Amino acid sequence: METTVSYARMIRPAIDRVYVGARWAARARMEKFYAERGADLGFENSFFSGVLARPMPADALADGLAYTDGDLSRELAQGVATVDAEGAWHLTELGRELARYAQRATAEAAGELWSAMPGMLPGLGVVPRLADLVGRVLVHGQATGGPAFRAMSPPYEPDDASPVLLLVTRLGSLRHHRADAHRAAWRAAGLTADGIRALPDGPERAAIEAETDRRDEPAYAVLSDAERWELLAGLAALPG
Repeated sequence: METTVSYARMIRPAIDRVYVGARWAARARMEKFYAERGADLGFENSFFSGVLARPMPADALADGLAYTDGDLSRELAQGVATVDAEGAWHLTELGRELARYAQRATAEAAGELWSAMPGMLPGLGVVPRLADLVGRVLVHGQATGGPAFRAMSPPYEPDDASPVLLLVTRLGSLRHHRADAHRAAWRAAGLTADGIRALPDGPERAAIEAETDRRDEPAYAVLSDAERWELLAGLAALPG
């Protein structure tokens, strides 16, 4: 795609708005469900699309939590997860119950948001096509994704998954392709997580963002130009 700004950079705000909007809309119901089981929202809530499919390796989880304190003591104390001898994180029966609910609740909230749209906008009708396009990007991105993306993809998709559940789950995994790209870019520039947070706008940050685009862009190469615009327009049309 011939653009002055990379497609990966253009689509990222649409991905974030749609996914984060659904997550926030689901938060109250998730907190209620968790409280009834004596647990707090933890890493299984944020990473459900991957950790329901496979144990999460230590390096992938550390990258996924790079901008936090990385404290997972509550998950262990509340019996949500265990850690094996290699440092990989496994969900317990309780952890799987919580993560599955987080996935369902996010999809339910998304469906409510996307169905309450004026008739002239696509709404739920475009969701199956968007889910297919994102699914193809996820498969293609396996060749270029970093540790967190590989832990999150292919995502966990139950047999009875609706198109809405597929789309929000796949978007949750896809976000980690760019997140890995960004971490790789600032690490290559000799920065830490604290360093990139504190870095002001200017040539150094612009160079890191350009390198992030370069590393993220290949995931979308599987789509034609028309499909890329279709994906961007479809996500932009969904409320977040």
